[in-house]
Amino acid sequence: MAKTQSAPETPKRRSGPARVFAWLALLLVIFAVLAAGGAFAGYTWLQARFHAEGPAGQNETVMIEPGSGLIRIADVLEREGLVSDGRIFRAMVTLDGGQGDLRAGEYAIPENASMADIYDILREGETIHYPVTAAEGLTSAMIAAIVEAHPVLEGEIDAVPAEGSLLPETYLVTRGTQREAVLQRMRDAQNRLIDEFWPGRSPDLPYDSVEEALILASIVEKETGVAAERPMVASVFVNRLRRGMRLQSDPTIIYGLTRGEPLGRGIRRSELDGLANGYNTYQIDGLPPTPIANPGEASIRAVLNPPDTDYLYFVADGTGGHAFATSLAEHNRNVAAWRRIERQRGGQ
Repeated sequence: MAKTQSAPETPKRRSGPARVFAWLALLLVIFAVLAAGGAFAGYTWLQARFHAEGPAGQNETVMIEPGSGLIRIADVLEREGLVSDGRIFRAMVTLDGGQGDLRAGEYAIPENASMADIYDILREGETIHYPVTAAEGLTSAMIAAIVEAHPVLEGEIDAVPAEGSLLPETYLVTRGTQREAVLQRMRDAQNRLIDEFWPGRSPDLPYDSVEEALILASIVEKETGVAAERPMVASVFVNRLRRGMRLQSDPTIIYGLTRGEPLGRGIRRSELDGLANGYNTYQIDGLPPTPIANPGEASIRAVLNPPDTDYLYFVADGTGGHAFATSLAEHNRNVAAWRRIERQRGGQ
């Protein structure tokens, strides 16, 4: 007899709970993939540019006022075209916990800055700084006028600082800095410099006070614009003071006449022979009553530690510098040479 063929077995179906777990696992995988893709897309989005169009490589300036919170900062960035949506910037900062880290100030935002870049810039406080330059040899009134005219500074100047009390150099300030604060920085800078150099001064100087040293330093400053010559000029004046000789410095006469403003002409014989308000060192012994300008660091160093020389005279040499002499006869020859140069230039 032929064998009867049995029917194939039907596969067993999964139970209800097993099917549920399988679907949950599939959904979790799908959500993980979508989350990863969304995070990548979000990261890419935040790294993209969100600012107004402008010339390539040109920074865009934004001012974050003191006291601004995250909402106001985000609104300013959006209004200035630096981010496309202030709400996205707020969300990014909030998720990072940086709401209290954003600093006020004026910022230069690079043309290709992303939201994340802008966040870092505001968090680091990389504000714009502007130079305020006070040149060596300016009077305090001249420096106060520079500070007064600076466009990013604010506030009034209470009074012109004492002559010779400021250290001339370039100071970096932020927009809105008070003018009085800048002048105080200049005073403080000079005080620190004096505190550093005064203890190491030469032991046999013919002056005993900081005030006298600053007076002489201001004269040295006005006598030469050549930095390398300042120690030599200082040595001449120190030698003259030690011998009881008058300083005979033309800039002191000019200061007595104009308080440091350019005279615009040569000194007249009547002015040379007059007292010029007590500043004519051709007529008075020792130092004038106050500095005649604000000396720089090189001049202050020079009068505190002048080189040991025998020079008693100097005169312009026609090259921008000076010819130094140890005797009046040598000095007169140098003066004659300078007069010839002056006549030759006048005839050209």
